[in-house]
Amino acid sequence: MEQQRTREECAIVLDFLPNGYPFDPRPSYVKTAIVQALGKEHFVLLELVPKKEITLQPHEEIYIGEGKRDKIHHINGRLSPNKLTPTAKAELEFVIANIIKANEARFVSFFNTAQPLSTRMHSLELLPGMGKKRMWEILEAKEQKPFEGFKEMKGRLKLLPDPEKAIEKRILLEITEPQKHYLFVER
Repeated sequence: MEQQRTREECAIVLDFLPNGYPFDPRPSYVKTAIVQALGKEHFVLLELVPKKEITLQPHEEIYIGEGKRDKIHHINGRLSPNKLTPTAKAELEFVIANIIKANEARFVSFFNTAQPLSTRMHSLELLPGMGKKRMWEILEAKEQKPFEGFKEMKGRLKLLPDPEKAIEKRILLEITEPQKHYLFVER
């Protein structure tokens, strides 16, 4: 049975190229404007084509789901990380951090519901800065009482690396480099 990919409903603009890609050899009258964006829910890099006369700014949220789109004409498809413009690369970390802050409950629940990947590896260990010792601390603390927020989590677990930063680094890693296990990014 074929697994159906979930679609992004909204995306965050990383870069807007009103004249298309500079390395595109086609004449300028043939080129179309390009938007490089990051899916808000599944962190998928996307290449979008805006409607004519539309100008977009980095960090702007745009609707790309089914039905009538007000700013996007169509989706060209997924975007390879090595095709990101320098502006898009620079904005990627900030956009990821903003998504995590805006959806804190979703990412805190990851710590409350994280499961082992195998008998030797737990999904918490895939977060940068979290080894076996930190994993056991997190598991014991959540058994006593589930975590309610990042601030409360840092208060209960002394010397814990910043959980927000750890998730941010993991998402960035999953977007830019192939991984054996994906926790947040849909492939």
